[in-house]
Amino acid sequence: MPAPAALEVTDLVVTYDGRRVVDDLTFQAEAGRITAVLGPNGAGKTTTIECAEGLRRPASGTIRVLGHAPGSTQARARTGVMLQDGGLPMARSVRDVLALACAVRPGARSPRELVDLLDLAAVERTPVRRLSGGQRQRLAFAVAIAARPDLAFLDEPSAGLDPHARRDVWSLVRDLRESGTAVVLTTHLLQEAEELADVVHVLDRGRLVAAGTPQDLVARYAATDTLQITFARRPAPGELAALGRAAAAGAVERDGDAVLVRDLGSDGPHVTARVAAWCADAGLAILTLRAGGGTLEHAYLALTGRHELDDAGSPGRPGAGASDGSAA
Repeated sequence: MPAPAALEVTDLVVTYDGRRVVDDLTFQAEAGRITAVLGPNGAGKTTTIECAEGLRRPASGTIRVLGHAPGSTQARARTGVMLQDGGLPMARSVRDVLALACAVRPGARSPRELVDLLDLAAVERTPVRRLSGGQRQRLAFAVAIAARPDLAFLDEPSAGLDPHARRDVWSLVRDLRESGTAVVLTTHLLQEAEELADVVHVLDRGRLVAAGTPQDLVARYAATDTLQITFARRPAPGELAALGRAAAAGAVERDGDAVLVRDLGSDGPHVTARVAAWCADAGLAILTLRAGGGTLEHAYLALTGRHELDDAGSPGRPGAGASDGSAA
């Protein structure tokens, strides 16, 4: 018989002011795998994780954390938690915080190991309140992995980090997976999810709208090819509309300084030829023209739309002084 999942969420319902912010949600996170939970603000991500951590009680449904009730002594002893706001004691030094985190479980990492892993030596004696955002983020990650958890909840683990520090954190997350830890990752960085996740669950308005590997989701929802074009000058709106008619493909839209022609399908080579010919006739000089496949971001946008829901009126984190979008 296979071992039970590290995290089992079944038929979860959470309400706020009579509104379902999590609506009949079921998913699992398994040992030795990175499970990403994605969704716009207001989708129910943070509320779900708070229920799994024992910080919020659902209206109905069940959650099992390593076979135990959320928030139980047994679950807490084997779980590492990284909250986006850190939840760190502001007056304590980095060294003190790490010493406390490493004392909770036999076989935990040493404070020195964590200082070296997260590049915290320069601020080891510094109070948490004096740390920069990136330093505080690295400390919060160190606390989450200090006790070598069997299940780790990582909320925006690389938010606010520079590209080098972000890659270092990603490497540590992969190391957790290799050690057998079940990692539950919530992030707004689609690249982070695509780089790290074995399984992705996409939530929208409290419901699970898709689940699978990043590759599965791209194949199902963003597999059609895209042309990315940059021009010597910015096309006028009328020119974009005419380009779309000439391409006779999917949507034509701006993407920063580039123009994207989506949904090429099997007609991609002919679309490319039509676009090039029309641009030449219209006197619109092409600087670059690249064809590429879809990404997890394309799949995510197809599933959730291009807007972020308004956080106003969403419940705050339990114990917090103000709303932080916990229905996110």
